[in-house]
Amino acid sequence: CFLTGRYPRTCRARQNGADIPEDEILLTKILSEHGYICGLSGKLHLSTCDPRVNKGLERRIDDGYDDFHWSHDNTNLWICNEYFQWLKEKKAINPMKRFKKSRFVQYGWPEEYHQTTWCVEKAINFIQQASGFQEPWLFSINIFDPHHSFDPPESYLNRYLEFFDEIPFPNYLEGELENKTEWQKLDHNGAYGQTERYNYNHMKHRDHKSIKAAYWAMCDLIDAQIGRLINVLEETNQLEDTIIIFMSDHGEMLGDHGIYLKGPYFYEPAIHVPLIIYWKNHFTSKTIKSLVELIDLPQTILDILDISHHPGMQGKSLMHLISSDKKTVIEEHKKDIYCEYYNAMSWHKEPTAQATMIRTKNYKLVLDHTRSYGELYDLEKDPSETYNFWNDEDYSTIKTDMLIRLANRMAFTVDPLPLRKGNF
Repeated sequence: CFLTGRYPRTCRARQNGADIPEDEILLTKILSEHGYICGLSGKLHLSTCDPRVNKGLERRIDDGYDDFHWSHDNTNLWICNEYFQWLKEKKAINPMKRFKKSRFVQYGWPEEYHQTTWCVEKAINFIQQASGFQEPWLFSINIFDPHHSFDPPESYLNRYLEFFDEIPFPNYLEGELENKTEWQKLDHNGAYGQTERYNYNHMKHRDHKSIKAAYWAMCDLIDAQIGRLINVLEETNQLEDTIIIFMSDHGEMLGDHGIYLKGPYFYEPAIHVPLIIYWKNHFTSKTIKSLVELIDLPQTILDILDISHHPGMQGKSLMHLISSDKKTVIEEHKKDIYCEYYNAMSWHKEPTAQATMIRTKNYKLVLDHTRSYGELYDLEKDPSETYNFWNDEDYSTIKTDMLIRLANRMAFTVDPLPLRKGNF
């Protein structure tokens, strides 16, 4: 979404294990055609990364990347995982060991050998080299973490031992899944429908706290490494000329609503991801509370750079929000936001998981297309999304309105391409 500016089903990359079509135009391709040097470190995942299919690295389209350092994740499953080639050169030995408080957490590579550090090192090398040239550039730092299998460096995880007892439990009310979609009940008994993976019923209090501590520790490492990156931009006199965008493709349930990882559900922890846009001395500090979508980013970037949008893009530039002189921006950007899950992962079968979501400021509706059932949340009264009002007569008018909104959004995600050339 944030490379094409198009919804998953529109750009035809709606599920893991499928290849994005050759004719999709990425933001990086557009920038490359306008003289930008584009680089990447870490994950791309626009095509299948299953090592049984692509043993080297994932298939690429004409993506516009000139400097390409691929590492899908921190496992050694691909010959061309450049991160593991780097570890081999360093003669690094994996210190992987269990975290004593929970079998669901382990100590991973130390900071100096971590994939997060490697991704940023590649970016730093690129930035330092770019400082000697006149060409504009873009660099994608696609860090795998924070992600299961919850394995941060020991030094980062151990910081949380001092206040381990204060770490909050997941947001879960016993029995709340009884009137919710089947996929949630399934994944409550094991992530991705697999009973041996993060089965909420088999986990102890210390397991929940340990996983949350590990997740926070992974975020801390990213924070430290991004700090290094900003320092290098400043040292090379490029900070004031560089726009930094921090975002994520999805969140993590962390046990909220009795579920771990992610799947065909649309709770805020899974879809409300961070978005920070920074440009020193150009954008003033502010908090934007408007409803926005990841597909809005390519058009925002192209607006900033005064480059024409590609006609296939479906987003809406955020510049009117970014340029506001208010400290807190509540101006309407979109009346509602839309998410879709069309058999995105292969774990759920017979039937496959097909679901869509519409969210306004005050309400959220989810429709399970395989069972014609859904969820309706009152975000004002119940911001934790505990109670499903789908069958509540008092919410029938709101439910109808939200279903119409959802139908309209699904209609307008139809591909705008090819463009009409004549009247008939």
